[in-house]
Amino acid sequence: MSNSKQKQATPTQQAYQALANRYEIKRPVLKNCIRAFIVGGLICIIGQAINIFFYTFFDFTERTASNPTVAVLILLAALFTGFGVYDRFAQFAGAGTAVPVTGFANSITSAAIEHRTEGYVLGVGGNMFKLAGSVIVFGTVAAFLIALIKTILIQWGGL
Repeated sequence: MSNSKQKQATPTQQAYQALANRYEIKRPVLKNCIRAFIVGGLICIIGQAINIFFYTFFDFTERTASNPTVAVLILLAALFTGFGVYDRFAQFAGAGTAVPVTGFANSITSAAIEHRTEGYVLGVGGNMFKLAGSVIVFGTVAAFLIALIKTILIQWGGL
């Protein structure tokens, strides 16, 4: 409890807070950070391997191979989520699976699977984008603002 709330708490609330703190399970923060770092890095290494595969064996440049790489990662994450593998993997890895694009694909696919009994339009379509909607809006607004700033800098600064 913060100090300001601690001062306003009744003696019963303070006693309960002390009891709760005594029985609270301590989280292994360092171990969780290491797991997240390693798993997130492994996902990125897999993405890089897919990227190299596309520009080595197909007619892509290093720059254009990124689009099919992201599509493959999204497809794999959606498939693993559908088979129930991704969620078990995410329980082990924590935030390491949430940061790359695969975590976003997992969240959308999970919402779609959870609400499929409500129908395709109102269930899957409506609930799938509750989480994704804010991310898409933020991404669109951020891209617009960055493009606006870049345009202004190019006009005035000659970049």
